Amino acid sequence: MLWRFTVFALIHLLLALLGWWLGGLAGVLGGVIAASVGWFLIDLFRGTRVLIWLRDGSAADAPRMHGLWGEVSDRARRAFRLREQGVRDADARLQEFLAAIQASPIGVVLLDEEGRIEWCNAIGALQFGFETDRDLGQHIGNLVRDPAFTAYFTGGEFDHDITMPGRQSTAKMPVRLSVHLHPYGQGRKLLLSRDVTALEQAEVMRRDFVANVSHEIRTPLTVLAGFVETLRDLPLSGEERARYLELMDRQTQRMQTLVNDLLTLSRLEGSPSPGMTNWLTVTELMHNCEQEGSALSRLLYPPDGQAISFEVLCNCEIAGVRNELISALSNLVSNAVRYTPAGGRIVVTWSAAAGGQAVFSVTDSGPGIAPEHHARLTERFYRVDSSRSRETGGTGLGLAIVKHVAQRHGAQLEIESSPGRGSRFSIVFPASRVRCGAPQGATQAGQLPKVETTSTAFS
Repeated sequence: MLWRFTVFALIHLLLALLGWWLGGLAGVLGGVIAASVGWFLIDLFRGTRVLIWLRDGSAADAPRMHGLWGEVSDRARRAFRLREQGVRDADARLQEFLAAIQASPIGVVLLDEEGRIEWCNAIGALQFGFETDRDLGQHIGNLVRDPAFTAYFTGGEFDHDITMPGRQSTAKMPVRLSVHLHPYGQGRKLLLSRDVTALEQAEVMRRDFVANVSHEIRTPLTVLAGFVETLRDLPLSGEERARYLELMDRQTQRMQTLVNDLLTLSRLEGSPSPGMTNWLTVTELMHNCEQEGSALSRLLYPPDGQAISFEVLCNCEIAGVRNELISALSNLVSNAVRYTPAGGRIVVTWSAAAGGQAVFSVTDSGPGIAPEHHARLTERFYRVDSSRSRETGGTGLGLAIVKHVAQRHGAQLEIESSPGRGSRFSIVFPASRVRCGAPQGATQAGQLPKVETTSTAFS
């Protein structure tokens, strides 16, 4: 300000002296007036430039000048730059926040005070079937027409969530959403949704599992209790006593088998995947399947028997856990024996597949399985024919064990079956777990790779 006043005074003094030199006292007055008017016009021009820039310009377009208006321009330019930097920082934080919401597995929908959609993330759009280009600004009630949601939205009590079907839900593939509204701001609402289909299915499976285990154990316990009461209260001959003890022993073995299968499943689910250091020969695995299939076939069908053949079409080794692999392969063989009637045929093969894979398959001439049952065959205790399974001693856990063993070894369980045409169950092992030599031909029983016999003369 001192410099501005000094310049102002000097200009007036110079013009006053110039006027005095030109016109005396009248010239002095004219010089002072001319200096004041000139100063005013120049100052007005500079102030107008700054005012125009403040109204319409940006920090980069600030007028370059000195003096008071130059300082005003510089300070305003610095303030603009700070504001623009703040806006850029805020926009960057907003974009990061929106990106985080977009990456969230939970659906997020922002509603205004009228219930119109202001914004939603990709998961929310997918779960509710929104199209962001078309549906922004639409009322949520026009797009989500589920009666439970309508009652929830209009009721105004948002202290709890509700469960409703998702837009992609079908009878075969149900989708369940948990939806919760949270009021915020001036009448706005935050709509959160998450897919709880797996949780509901797990809860249903847990209830079914508990019910099935209780039922499976209750039946033999009831039988045992009845036999114990009979042995305790009634006079029995030695032959009758022996018969009852045999039946009790059979029920005890059934419960023991059930408990062992449950423990096997629990161990499979809770242990890490097997390594690649332990290699097992196919011959060893097939011999175990042969022995167990032999014993079961002789037990179930002693008069007529079954024609069972074992064929090894490639000399392979498999990396995995011996007990798990034997359990899985033997379960497929024992299932085929149980469900194939007397006189039927069962073919068990081990062969190479494309890409270095190996396939263990069990093909039977049994009654076959309708396609609608295929997806549920590996569920615990699921049986196509429960009475048939119990008659032959099945626990309903065999295919569940096979599935878990296959998954732990990176293999896939494939099922091909149709009513009246038999069944084929295959485990396809990945090339990373297979070490194959030259293909082998068939040999006789006890030598493998090929064994063919009946249940009454099974070597």
